[in-house]
Amino acid sequence: MDKTIAVCPGSFDPVTCGHIDIIKRAAKMFGQVIVVVMTNTAKRPLFSGEKRADMLRRSLCDLPNVQVDCYDGLLADYMRKVQGTAIVKGLRAVSDFEYEFQMALTNKKLCPEAETVFLTADAQNMYLSSSIVKSVGSMGGDIRDFVPPPVYEEIQERLVNSRKEDIL
Repeated sequence: MDKTIAVCPGSFDPVTCGHIDIIKRAAKMFGQVIVVVMTNTAKRPLFSGEKRADMLRRSLCDLPNVQVDCYDGLLADYMRKVQGTAIVKGLRAVSDFEYEFQMALTNKKLCPEAETVFLTADAQNMYLSSSIVKSVGSMGGDIRDFVPPPVYEEIQERLVNSRKEDIL
């Protein structure tokens, strides 16, 4: 059996169908996939790291070679900790590539033993991002087709409530 460990890092705030698609495809390519919820200091999260990890676990429970973790530090340090050999990132558009390419080069410098693998988004998810989900959901729009079914209601409720809190 394939013993390679791939890591899919992200903030997943909230998890989208695009995230799930990339993770499922990675699970077919690698022996083990660790989805790691990272802290992004540039963002103000809607959900706690543990809540995001819980939503990912519920959305990925049918994949036996996928596990979910949280980490607050450098991805390169996490890769060494879990002995990961591949970093899997999804790309939606050329604008994603520039940022992700820069991150891949930085991670290669910090952790030379890990390779970054880019998977292009499925055509139906090319436009989809956590920011779009937050924007549409907070305005009361239907995000049913954007997020995994096991967590749809929880995300929708949080988005509507966060909008109400902002107004008050």
